[in-house]
Amino acid sequence: MSQAAIATKQVIVEDITKKFEAAASIVIVDYRGLTVEEVTELRKQLRDAGVEMKVIKNSILSRSAEAAGLSGLGDIFKGPTAIAFSNEDVIAPAKIINEFAEKAEALEIKAGVIEGKVSSKEEIEALAKLPNREGLLSMLLSVLQAPVRNTALAFKAVADSKEEVA
Repeated sequence: MSQAAIATKQVIVEDITKKFEAAASIVIVDYRGLTVEEVTELRKQLRDAGVEMKVIKNSILSRSAEAAGLSGLGDIFKGPTAIAFSNEDVIAPAKIINEFAEKAEALEIKAGVIEGKVSSKEEIEALAKLPNREGLLSMLLSVLQAPVRNTALAFKAVADSKEEVA
């Protein structure tokens, strides 16, 4: 292998290492058996959510994961591997890929990384079942509004009962 090729691979490993370090969440999948149309559709859905999906050689992924301090992923990087990086939304890649895998059975989640912690396939699938950020904020807002709403209803009930007495 020439010096130029080695230098090129080192640059790629450094780039992927930075992606591993910067990502809020990562989902690693086996895409074997997907059609070109399915892969294109999956990439579009991920891109629309701000998630980057790449197909990278397993040897480069292994070196990059190790350099990023993510031990335990070496066994995952076997066979055809695609990886989805999300720098902002932790849930988006897991949710999109899990929903897509339900329709396209050829897509299989292998594992992932959630906020710097290596996660199993089961943990990624559990993450996918959580509501998205907007859903969680809506639930929080509802919980915060409940005491105010209940107090207002109590005042209204007292006022109505006093009106009836008068």
